[in-house]
Amino acid sequence: MPSIGVVVFSGFQVMNLAPLSTFEFANLELGRDFYDVTFLSEGGGPVRTSMGMVIETEPFAGRHFDTVLVVGAIKVDPAAPGLIARLRETASTARRVAATCTGAFLLAEAGLLDGRKAATHWAHARDLQRLYPSIRVDDDRIFVSDGNVWTSAGMTAGIDLTLALVEDDLGPEISKGIARKLVVYHRRTGGQSQFSALLELQPRSDRVQKVLAYARSNLGNALSVEELAEAAHLSPRQFSRIFREETGQSPAKAVENLRLEAARTMLEDGRHSLDTVAQETGFADRERMRRAFLRAFGQPPQVIRRQARHLAPPRALSAEVVATGSAH
Repeated sequence: MPSIGVVVFSGFQVMNLAPLSTFEFANLELGRDFYDVTFLSEGGGPVRTSMGMVIETEPFAGRHFDTVLVVGAIKVDPAAPGLIARLRETASTARRVAATCTGAFLLAEAGLLDGRKAATHWAHARDLQRLYPSIRVDDDRIFVSDGNVWTSAGMTAGIDLTLALVEDDLGPEISKGIARKLVVYHRRTGGQSQFSALLELQPRSDRVQKVLAYARSNLGNALSVEELAEAAHLSPRQFSRIFREETGQSPAKAVENLRLEAARTMLEDGRHSLDTVAQETGFADRERMRRAFLRAFGQPPQVIRRQARHLAPPRALSAEVVATGSAH
């Protein structure tokens, strides 16, 4: 049975517990206990979260784990030297090591990210890079796997990370089934941006929000100002004025950003040709999509696809491991 040692500390952010449901639902999908999750702290005993709730933990006590997963906190403070020493010792015998959100700082302090690529919450990425210059910090990716070390961005990105870990162990179908039960997208690729085009726009009125939702659901359409204005039940002139006032962008620019986000996701998924991606996201042809990618990302679609393939996680566990539930 692959054992998951979850490293916690006083004041850790309670959202970090949500991704652990992935392992619980993996057991439900398989109909048996495949994963065994244990909460660890420096000395064991009760540990209080950022919301005040208390969870019971066990001491490291020289135990061995298949996967060691470190959680994060809202405020990044230096970790206790004893915790770092125990983390370093336990991680040295694990098949893989992971961290959600600012848990990457603990991995970095333990020297486990030296010379590796890593992700963390975008708000802390610059500090991680400054404090640990040997790390190649990617401040945009949802999660990064570099060898046997996995790190994720903040908050809900931890769910993407644990879904990827389960897919690494059990394959995409099990992971997909879990995602459906958790009612989350299956699954955002590691290379996907931490930033959302819709989140960046942040319109004030329901009317403009509904238009953006319409545009996102109909990217294959021309999505002219006239079409969007009709969806908003406004004249084209009124719609353009209100849209720019609320979002700070023209309708055409916002639509292009939505197309870019959808196209990048499809490219990183790796299952569609460039022609198909261009058609389904409304760019009409590869050349128009290429020019838009160069403007937005400074790279053509082919390069972004190659980068996603390079960052893809390794193969799933062997059938023997899945059957026996042991990685050792």
